[in-house]
Amino acid sequence: MAVALATLPPRRSVTILGATGSVGRSTLDLIGRAPERYRVEALTAQSNVDGLAAAALRYGARLAVIGDPSGYSRLKEALAGSDIAVAAGTEALTEAAARPADWVMAAIVGAAGLGPTLTAVRRAAMVALATKECLVCAGALLMAEVETSGAVLLPVDSEHNAIFQALRGEATESIERLILTASGGPFRCRTLAEMAAVTPSEAVAHPNWHMGAKVSVDSATMMNKGLELIEAHHLFGLSQERIEILVHPESIVHSLVAFRDGSVLAQLGQPDMRIPIAYTLGWPERISVPTPRLDLGRVARLTFEAPDPARFPALRLADQVLRQGGTAPTVLNAANEVAVGAFLAGRIGFLDIVAVVETVLERCDGLRAQSLDDILDVDALARRRTETLIADWSPPRSGKA
Repeated sequence: MAVALATLPPRRSVTILGATGSVGRSTLDLIGRAPERYRVEALTAQSNVDGLAAAALRYGARLAVIGDPSGYSRLKEALAGSDIAVAAGTEALTEAAARPADWVMAAIVGAAGLGPTLTAVRRAAMVALATKECLVCAGALLMAEVETSGAVLLPVDSEHNAIFQALRGEATESIERLILTASGGPFRCRTLAEMAAVTPSEAVAHPNWHMGAKVSVDSATMMNKGLELIEAHHLFGLSQERIEILVHPESIVHSLVAFRDGSVLAQLGQPDMRIPIAYTLGWPERISVPTPRLDLGRVARLTFEAPDPARFPALRLADQVLRQGGTAPTVLNAANEVAVGAFLAGRIGFLDIVAVVETVLERCDGLRAQSLDDILDVDALARRRTETLIADWSPPRSGKA
């Protein structure tokens, strides 16, 4: 991950893959505060035509791409009279990533982000990575492409961004272990019986962060931290035995690095995604961010505790999957996405999410993949098997795990 420092270009060109999601909107907020430093090359969205059109016009994008082809006509009409090019579909998303932007925010949710992100990496762009699926599903492939192309990969997740900051200028051999912090979500103090009755509206109400519904549910099950364990393994090249997870309810310490001399470096900040986004947007410099400043005197206390494996079995699953390797992480991610969607739709209970994922992992054992197409095939198969399982799902609401 070592990167040679350089001076920022007079005006950095940027592309945002996933411009209407929370990360995309936060990125645009920062860009809009420094128009003299950034020029928008391309913006993409999956289905939010109105949001994409408004952003493209406001920030002067050269290209706007809607992933869902059915939105093409509406987008074309909304941008009529402007100089903004319009495209739609999966191939167009990849073409947006291929445009000559200096810096690319990879924030497309799900397996749909794999192809465009790899395209940006292969042309040696500076890629700010906010899409978990790229490392969870195709970590070995992505990191090999980074090494081959010479691309700069900048982690956006607050935990990995914190580690990236703490490691700046440090030798890999000096690292003893990485410590990923987790808020514990809204249910860390609830009993399993209480968690079995959790509703979708309760699960998406994160106590510290403002996130989308899927990510909020992942935080509540702590599957997000399991996925981040897999990401950290690929990003920083350490075995899972050297990566720990620590619950930190205040979400002020975003992660820590312990070194062989006994020193521990941590990155602290308000729980605002604009901070890690800005670190990547301005790389290798730091840029001004309009976030509330951290007042440790007001915070007064920072607490830490080990995660409860009985309450959060997703952590055990992620550890198991990382040890297993192969396509197991791809299956884990795909099954979890479908299961979370089923929970949000009221088709399964909260504790059923991890139980469904574990069952799908058992049923997809032995699958192999060597290329991006293979990985996408495994992803699709795992999703189909998860949907089939959920259609017949009738375990006790206390959950299998």
